[in-house]
Amino acid sequence: MNSSVDCRLCAQELPSALERKQPSNHVCAVIVAGGNGVRFGNPRGKQLVSLCGMPMVCWSVLACDRAPSIDAIVLVAPPARKQQMLDAIAHNLRLRCPISFAQAGRTRQESVASGLESVPKGYDIVAIHDGARPAVLPQTIEQVIARLLKDSTLGGAIAACPSVDTLKIVENSLIVSTPDRSLYWCAQTPQVFHLRALYNALSAAQREGYVGTDDASLVERYGSQVACVQSPRSNIKVTHPEDLVIAEALLERRFSEESRLGEGIRPS
Repeated sequence: MNSSVDCRLCAQELPSALERKQPSNHVCAVIVAGGNGVRFGNPRGKQLVSLCGMPMVCWSVLACDRAPSIDAIVLVAPPARKQQMLDAIAHNLRLRCPISFAQAGRTRQESVASGLESVPKGYDIVAIHDGARPAVLPQTIEQVIARLLKDSTLGGAIAACPSVDTLKIVENSLIVSTPDRSLYWCAQTPQVFHLRALYNALSAAQREGYVGTDDASLVERYGSQVACVQSPRSNIKVTHPEDLVIAEALLERRFSEESRLGEGIRPS
């Protein structure tokens, strides 16, 4: 593993730093960690809650850093938490990738747009990942990137898993219909796009006042095809306090399996 990078490298410094070394694969991860923690019930924000010995956001950063196709990371977070997050990363991780900071917006769409503005020059593919999905596997990130790269007709590719629950259409607490479950997949992150396709979709959504629930919905809406790559159900999003217990159990099981195989990667 390479020596620790300077996690305080500011967004405007990052492009010039990378121009001296042409990126090998042109993929930049944008980790969105701008949530205010209301549903989680923690005013500090869930991204800084301890999970298996380090703040939760560190796990998402670590997974992106260990995906070989990614060689730069942009962390999108509120300015008030910038130093806490960068200090946590510097204290807990030794990163291969340079990492920079972008200011979170009022909404997730604004935060993603801010992250895109901070992507270094020379990168034409972005992998958008939730800071609150700490159990993502590096190989999942790689598989989603590979799916986009192998098909030039795509605007994007996302991690997702087929729904295992029966879904109901409900109005006023009454069931209206039961759709065919086999048609439904649960979207996750990473969601990987050609930067220009996502940027154009975000710009159009802003002009029209459209708000999507994920990045893929914007790219779909504005004419690009997006592929799904089946991802483990363990790639959960921590939204409520009980989700943290599940995420901790998933990571601990992973540590146990890796230790048994002699491949333990628990950070020091």
